Amino acid sequence: MIDGVSATDITWLSTAETAKRLGVTPRTLYRFIDEGQLPAYRFGRVIRLKAHEVDDFIESCRIEPGTLEHLYPETASTSD
Repeated sequence: MIDGVSATDITWLSTAETAKRLGVTPRTLYRFIDEGQLPAYRFGRVIRLKAHEVDDFIESCRIEPGTLEHLYPETASTSD
């Protein structure tokens, strides 16, 4: 048992399934993997991802309230 998950409890996802689940292109998924943001495993020529690690990645990308103010302009009040 590793990290509370036994080998028989692992649900493996293909890169196509993972990209679809994340709503990104396979190219973006490979970038996430290559940059170390998302763990992946190579078995011969096949790359697989653990479903629970993909879920953890999704949660780590959650946007905290109040962190996007820089993306929308403030309404300037013109009370002159």
